[in-house]
Amino acid sequence: MEVNVLSTEPESGVPGDEFKEKFKKNHDITFYRRQRDKAVSQYFASLETLLLTDRGASLELCERDSQNRLSLQIRATQNGTVRVSIDELQPVKQRYHVSDVLVGEMRYEPLRVHWKREDCVCLTWGLGQYQVLVSFLPFKLEISCDGEEIVTLNPENKLYFETLQGPTRSSSNSCQGDENQCGLWKETFRQFEDIKANGPSSVGMDLSLHGFNHTYGLPEHADTLVLKDTSVSEAYRLYNLDVFGYDINSRLGLYGSVPVLIAHKPERTAGVFWLNASETLVDVKYNSEPNENEDEPPGKKSKIAPQTDVRWISESGTIDCFILLGPTAAQVFSQYAQLTGYQALPPLFSLGYHQCRWNYEDEADVKAVDAGFDSHSIPYDVIWLDIEHTNGKRYFTWDSKLFPNPAELQRHLQKKNRKLVVISDPHIKIDPDWSFYCEAKDGGHFVKNREGAVYEGTCWPGESNYLDFSSSKTRSWYARQFSLSKYEGSTESLFVWNDMNEPSVFNGPEQTMPKDAVHFGGWEHRELHNSYGFYQHMATFEGLLTRSGGTERPFILSRSFFAGSQRLGAIWTGDNVATWEYLKISIPMLLSLSLTGIQFCGADVGGFVQDPDPELLVRWYQAGALQPFFRGHSAKVTKRREPWLFGVEVTSAIRSAVQDRYCLLPYWYTLFHQAHVSALPPIRPLWVEFPSDSSTFAVENQYMIGSALLVCPVTDPGVTEVRVLLPGSDELWYDTNTAEVHKSARTLDLPVTLNTVPVFQRGGTVVPRRAGCGSSTADLQQHPITLTVALDTKGNADGVVYLDDGHSFSYRDQKQFCLRRFSMRVGRLVSSCADDKGSFVSDDKVESVVILGLNSLKRKPKLKSGAARTPVMFEFDVKRGVLTLTGLGLEIHKDWEIII
Repeated sequence: MEVNVLSTEPESGVPGDEFKEKFKKNHDITFYRRQRDKAVSQYFASLETLLLTDRGASLELCERDSQNRLSLQIRATQNGTVRVSIDELQPVKQRYHVSDVLVGEMRYEPLRVHWKREDCVCLTWGLGQYQVLVSFLPFKLEISCDGEEIVTLNPENKLYFETLQGPTRSSSNSCQGDENQCGLWKETFRQFEDIKANGPSSVGMDLSLHGFNHTYGLPEHADTLVLKDTSVSEAYRLYNLDVFGYDINSRLGLYGSVPVLIAHKPERTAGVFWLNASETLVDVKYNSEPNENEDEPPGKKSKIAPQTDVRWISESGTIDCFILLGPTAAQVFSQYAQLTGYQALPPLFSLGYHQCRWNYEDEADVKAVDAGFDSHSIPYDVIWLDIEHTNGKRYFTWDSKLFPNPAELQRHLQKKNRKLVVISDPHIKIDPDWSFYCEAKDGGHFVKNREGAVYEGTCWPGESNYLDFSSSKTRSWYARQFSLSKYEGSTESLFVWNDMNEPSVFNGPEQTMPKDAVHFGGWEHRELHNSYGFYQHMATFEGLLTRSGGTERPFILSRSFFAGSQRLGAIWTGDNVATWEYLKISIPMLLSLSLTGIQFCGADVGGFVQDPDPELLVRWYQAGALQPFFRGHSAKVTKRREPWLFGVEVTSAIRSAVQDRYCLLPYWYTLFHQAHVSALPPIRPLWVEFPSDSSTFAVENQYMIGSALLVCPVTDPGVTEVRVLLPGSDELWYDTNTAEVHKSARTLDLPVTLNTVPVFQRGGTVVPRRAGCGSSTADLQQHPITLTVALDTKGNADGVVYLDDGHSFSYRDQKQFCLRRFSMRVGRLVSSCADDKGSFVSDDKVESVVILGLNSLKRKPKLKSGAARTPVMFEFDVKRGVLTLTGLGLEIHKDWEIII
């Protein structure tokens, strides 16, 4: 019998208070309240237990009142990362340690004693520039570099560690009366009861970041780029939840969590990675106010050094904290990527435009939309199918009436070099007559409830069971379901969308899985909640990888994510709303994700729910085209919004934005190569490129695409002028629409129309573009490359372009890639090899070069190839300072030189 389940999400518009009340506020979270309310607990470190090995140092910590004993490990890497781990010394049972997030075997440096006193010991490693000072009573840990104290752990004695207990052992705690009122063994939220098999198990620690008063990260939240002081407001909550039409300017947890905080000051960037997959709250407090000094004359204030205090509080697990010492932002990104993995290099098609809707009705509808893009000359690469394409919400199936020939549909799209993406959620419809369900149940692949039976919850299909992706056995089983022989109607051009994988449970507490559900190994769901979606993403990645025999790069979009998700594919910001406010907040949300490793990210263009007016839709397409993942998506209750449904002017503006995106794909693809090998995010806040320019530290309405392009999407209605900050002290900025040059360190009021968005190329850079775009990314190679060379104040410029086959792992396994460097010095533009390990021979040619900022032309440009020098066709616009060279026909993989 078919069960129709209505989501608790409203039919249209944003949810009301009743919907939002299902989610906890800080005061509802008992472990957080317990730690915040407790007086400081003084731990001391035992010098007698200090043990140095070739992998670090260890010693014991003891809590003065309870005598609870903990094991402290301090480890350091050569690249400037310090790992501080705290666990129970003799637990009654093993505590949960996050697995599968860290990549490879960590290589640690031997620590040595630099000096010691009765009350402390100073450890160092390597060349001695780093020191870790361990104070014994009370325990405190200070990390410094070249004599500069960077971070102190446990400065306010807020280290908190609830040891696991047997069922009969009573807890020593600060709560009076009934233990359950404090949520120690049982707690109730609304009608939901949470039974804690091991009693209270929360952990927490404070730290101080010295000299910093700007911090970033901790996604996912619909909030400002710079983290806010939470002293008198809600803490940042990291707890993956299905929050439809989420509030803006809120620190409520959303679909994914990355427990990484980045701190920046003019002379240093540092990071903190708190490896814990249970519910976590983070408090931030800035201390930079001047204070009265008793020794100063009356009324005179002496300014104290800035400092940011951060407190991490997690429901369970252990303390596993990585301090990323930088000192540059690029080094922090690299240090984090060496821990959790680099951004996967996406297949080229996935950087094109994606068209999605809940739902395209049938095969005819899909073909009609596909044809509509062609007839309106709007390129796109992927069309998507939501849950209605299945047989009764049974994933890995097709509705035989609506999609009777899915393989033929995919072949129809593939003839145009386009792909199909289908949805696959973690909930599995309970149906004893469905072989997929029976195989999953018989194989023990479902999460269990606290009584040991298979857990049941409701989602789109009705009563459902949830796959236990934390089990490697289940992940392998799930991966095999993507084989062409098992997934009927699938082809090699079918890719996957993991949705609802927080996981979303319509009748669960906070619309998710109960924390006392049980996973493989007997672990409660509370231990690994934030990594559930990460594990489904991993299983799907392994499925598509296996389907191709390990040769083709998978593409998977996941709504839920955790640290390490960057190596699996893309994510998006979930169920946003078609308003200007949501367009505006998408920029800091994506920048926060990019800073914390999740770099292939985007927001639903146009807003998922409600209907955008034409101006908003155009502005959203323009913004989306300047973001890493570019997909239009809308709910089934909204009006259709294919780009050609709003009149000629709107269609033209959207076409222009999408075509510009496709022409810029050589640059985007190069940036993703850089992310893949060096962890530099394709989009980045201004301060990453201008670390000493304090005017950039809080800017969130404009950002850099790579190091060359500054963009400022229009995010307000009726705008005819946009104010743009041009950062730097000795920079030149070229308007890409007009080639007009502007000096830096100023704010520019720039006129805009519906068809324009402010984009500036930085002087000193070279940007590769395609001369045209065709109908999909596969057509790009038919169009030659144009290099735009923007000269700096000295007349120099540099840039690179990366090329490979765009879809396979040959770049990795057979070194089938080509990385070329373009360098402009004293009137000579030189093309040279930037990595001689690459053996890919591209058919691409550089047909034209545009040089911006040329004050004069003293001679006719010539091309030097080998010993020969030949004239080239050119046009010099003296007034604009633009030299355009055409008809070059230069093979991209060869060395050449243009003399000007």
